[in-house]
Formats: sequence, C-alpha cells, structure tokens
Amino acid sequence: MCPDCEDVARTVLLLGHLALYADGLDADQSFVEALGPSLAASLPEPPPGYNSADGPDQPGGS
Repeated sequence: MCPDCEDVARTVLLLGHLALYADGLDADQSFVEALGPSLAASLPEPPPGYNSADGPDQPGGS
C-alpha cells in the first residue's frame, strides 16, 4: 500500500473510532466536535468529477 493510502486508511479508521466513541454514554461531545472536523479536513479532496450521488446507497439514506 502506498504511504498516502496508509495515511488515508488510518484517518478513516480514526474517524470510525471517533464515531463509536461519540455514541457512548460518557462521550465528551466537546472533544468529538473539536476532533471530528480536524480529522475530516486531513482527508484528500475527492477526485475531479466525483459525484457522491453516483455512489452506492449509504446506511440510513433514502
């Protein structure tokens, strides 16, 4: 796996763990609100012409 791909995979994993933590009873929402956008901002931009509406249905979507 390329080094950049490893970084993206690690960031996505951290976002997943943060989402699980945020759903916990004792979650510090200030921490979640501060860290979530920072992690998301570190992800690369989607490729040009990418349209998320063309992708697979997301859980909870219509």
